[in-house]
Amino acid sequence: MRELTTSKRGLDHSLLPMRLYHKAKKLGVWDPQDIDLTQDKKDWEKFNDVEKEMTLRLCAMFQAGEEAVTRDLLPLIQVISNEGRLEEEMYLTTFLFEEAKHTEIFRRFLDEVGDVPEKDLSVYHLDNYRKMFYEYLPQAMERLNHDPSPEAQAEASVTYNMIVEGVLAETGYYSTFQSYKRLGIMPGTVQAFHYLQRDESRHIAYGVYLLQRLIIEHDVWDVVQKRMEFLLPVAIGIVNELINQVDELPFGLDKEEMIQYAMKQFDIRMSLLERARGKSAKDLSSLSEETMKTVKEEF
Repeated sequence: MRELTTSKRGLDHSLLPMRLYHKAKKLGVWDPQDIDLTQDKKDWEKFNDVEKEMTLRLCAMFQAGEEAVTRDLLPLIQVISNEGRLEEEMYLTTFLFEEAKHTEIFRRFLDEVGDVPEKDLSVYHLDNYRKMFYEYLPQAMERLNHDPSPEAQAEASVTYNMIVEGVLAETGYYSTFQSYKRLGIMPGTVQAFHYLQRDESRHIAYGVYLLQRLIIEHDVWDVVQKRMEFLLPVAIGIVNELINQVDELPFGLDKEEMIQYAMKQFDIRMSLLERARGKSAKDLSSLSEETMKTVKEEF
């Protein structure tokens, strides 16, 4: 189908992707270069060795993760475009733009605050992290280049939206954001995390919509469930790799709280997706309303 917007069909502004597109135009337009990291640099200089090491470890994981999702999103955009889903493609253009900005802000932090422009931070990427970001994520996304099937789309979205963004990124951003904010430190980083969390909430909402649509249209629930259960131990392994590096986490971070938060995010995603089982296309609208309310109100 070509030239949708000159046909009687036009654009459907009621679809969740279009609603996210409109939100992204207002809430997603922030510039990483505008964030003031002056105080963050001063706070960094007061950190002890454990605090610096944990901050670098976290940032190295965030940095590589954001770069990975920026690069790996393109095959999904192409599949959605080829299917003529213009509203979804329009939203995905903002999605990719935001991932690029996330990559930029973390590199700014490393260069201007952490002052490690020549250090190889991949040493902080341990076994489970490498499995997720070096293997499972790129493999699932690149598969779409030659296999655009509903099953392949479901596996890709579960990996990208539900696990990498919905469990790992949400857990990392939430924990770090809350710790820095509670301590009154790193104000530029806290501001960046606020923007990041808001962007990621829209990304996850789209992922939920896409998977619910695929479950309704193509009955891929078993594929979704199997992929979620396969990746969960790896995701929890990544969290454990981070928190087990020191006897006591700095900044008031709590090991048990981080694991519980990650599991909570997983359970929320599974619950949202399971609601699409046995539903018809006419139910997608009401499911979308639930998604808009459940993922996060302010996104």
